[in-house]
Amino acid sequence: MKKSKRFWQMLIFVPMGLCLGLLALSAGVNLGLQTASAHPDTLEEAELARQAEFFHLRQRVGDAVWPGWGAAALPSITYNEAYAFLLAYPGSPPAGWVKVPAGTQRGGAWQTLAGKRFAEQAVYVQQLPPGVEPENFTVRVGEHWVSSLNTREWMQISLAETVRGDLPAFLRPVFPYSLFVGLMVNSDDQYISLAAHEAFHAWQGLAAEAKFSAAQRSVSTDQRYPWEHEGLAADWKAELEFLADTLREEDPAALAGQAERFLQMRAERRKAAQLNSDCVIYEQQREWLEGLARYAELEIWRQGSRSAYQPSAAAADLPDFNRYQGFEQRWRQELDQMPRMFNDQGDGRFYYSGMAQAYLLDRLSPGWKEQAFEPGVWLEDLLAEAVAGAAGID
Repeated sequence: MKKSKRFWQMLIFVPMGLCLGLLALSAGVNLGLQTASAHPDTLEEAELARQAEFFHLRQRVGDAVWPGWGAAALPSITYNEAYAFLLAYPGSPPAGWVKVPAGTQRGGAWQTLAGKRFAEQAVYVQQLPPGVEPENFTVRVGEHWVSSLNTREWMQISLAETVRGDLPAFLRPVFPYSLFVGLMVNSDDQYISLAAHEAFHAWQGLAAEAKFSAAQRSVSTDQRYPWEHEGLAADWKAELEFLADTLREEDPAALAGQAERFLQMRAERRKAAQLNSDCVIYEQQREWLEGLARYAELEIWRQGSRSAYQPSAAAADLPDFNRYQGFEQRWRQELDQMPRMFNDQGDGRFYYSGMAQAYLLDRLSPGWKEQAFEPGVWLEDLLAEAVAGAAGID
């Protein structure tokens, strides 16, 4: 009996002790967490190197991702909690930036950042007014479409702070913020691909401004979209699972039939949920806007992972750069995550459903990008044309 009692005590208290130890360790690590940029008024060399590698990557393989994107002149803004920095801008920039498509003017005059150059050009800086930032998207500076993304340093800090604010008070001291942030942004490669996502939005604005603006304004429809409809959520789950499985399919002969089945599932889902035309267009527009940007984010990573691509010299000094060799792992993670997005209370699912349709089109209709920016043409329309073509239907 004594032996049995000691066994059960060990079974209970040893795991409990380990848990308490891990919580104590996490709390100790959290005491040293960075809560502000080390030097917010300047751009660290690592941040400049990430930007240099991103521009190099887009210029070398961007046209393989989307015709014209690699050669397009698209400056960038990177920012932290207090300052914004403008890179690769031709000439002297006018004050601030303009939010799109709202047309709202933000920010003040740009100043030359002393001691810093980027691609043999001046780096511009301005202090941000309280509560104002360029956001992670695209803006306009003068006549130029400019991508915008926070620095990797500030991205990691703000992610941790966002999670902290959402947690119950008793969990805040012990939550493993470093582990969470590491999972969300686990390498310089991933950060560079996120820069590509925002730069693709700048390309959408430059190459198809009216379509881009309408797609961005459609975000207001999310208040009328039936997110809580139980049957709709279940059908979305089935649709996303089917898309993920289809992208895993290695038999080219089966692909057209699977794409056709996806389109049937989509039509049945919309009918069952009685989606009105505004909600249908909302889905199509968000898939075009965010799904294509997610596609570019992943596809530029895939192109960079190929042996023919040679990273920039600046990338050699990056502390966490893996030459894009983690693409296959990232791709598997994306496919695994796709079905989980069915209950996302926002447009996150459209990033995945749009991205998936783009990759299906790559396989079924290699010239599809020539039509994708045309007015009123959506990814599912192009997919339906590809399916009809594979079946020999005029």
